Amino acid sequence: MNERTIKTPVLIEGVGLQTGEKAKIVLKSAPAKSGITFIRTDIEGLPSLSIKELIPGSTVSKERRTVIGSGPFEIQTTEHFLAALSGLGIDNANVEMSGAEIPGLDGSAREFVDKIISSGVEEQSSSREVISVEEPVWCEDGPAFLAVFPDKGFRISYTLAYPHPAIGTQFLNIDINEESFIKEVAPARTFCLEAEAAELLKRGLGKGANYDNTLVMSSSGPIKTTLRFKDEPVRHKVLDLIGDLALLGAQLNGHVVAIRSGHKLNMELVRRLKKA
Repeated sequence: MNERTIKTPVLIEGVGLQTGEKAKIVLKSAPAKSGITFIRTDIEGLPSLSIKELIPGSTVSKERRTVIGSGPFEIQTTEHFLAALSGLGIDNANVEMSGAEIPGLDGSAREFVDKIISSGVEEQSSSREVISVEEPVWCEDGPAFLAVFPDKGFRISYTLAYPHPAIGTQFLNIDINEESFIKEVAPARTFCLEAEAAELLKRGLGKGANYDNTLVMSSSGPIKTTLRFKDEPVRHKVLDLIGDLALLGAQLNGHVVAIRSGHKLNMELVRRLKKA
């Protein structure tokens, strides 16, 4: 398949899920083979960071989010936005940012997807870069496990095990393509437990979260909202995983098997695949 970019600029505004600060990005087309490049328009000199230029070990998992860059030039909470680009097969784009965090919108990738589709997608003349594993690559952290096995396509099998009556054990096995991503993954919102919410705020996290953009799970289910899928939490974990794997800077062909994996382990797999 050939690479793709967007046809016309896309303005996306909101607040950051973690910082609670106003956030704005402008998504623009980019030349073939340039990849996804973040540009901080609020910093003198307009520093930029291309995903293709990330070196192993430079991607960082912080609590409840993925962060790339360092010091004053950070790009926070990249996972939902990058999942949308990856799910729609957008290989090249420039992302102009007015602050450090990507807008959280509704806590999923659905609004990103809708705005990108409304902009239009343009096929480019260059062939898409693909990473195909020839033998299993894996990592683990206590009870969490993440691996990718050889496969001609891109499939994810995710097991979520949460000691909570409204979540419990959930499993999703899905072939990831544009149609399945839009319908089955993109709408799934981020979640936390009711017991965690106050503590996260004390640690300076979740300042932009509310009951509309976050599934706050009580013992009987989400508070002040209803589930979009009966297994929405595991679908959101798949969404996060797709967004984190987008930091490879290329399409991954393989069967990804995940058990209780989060951003930290996702980043470790990205590092190992970049080194392979």
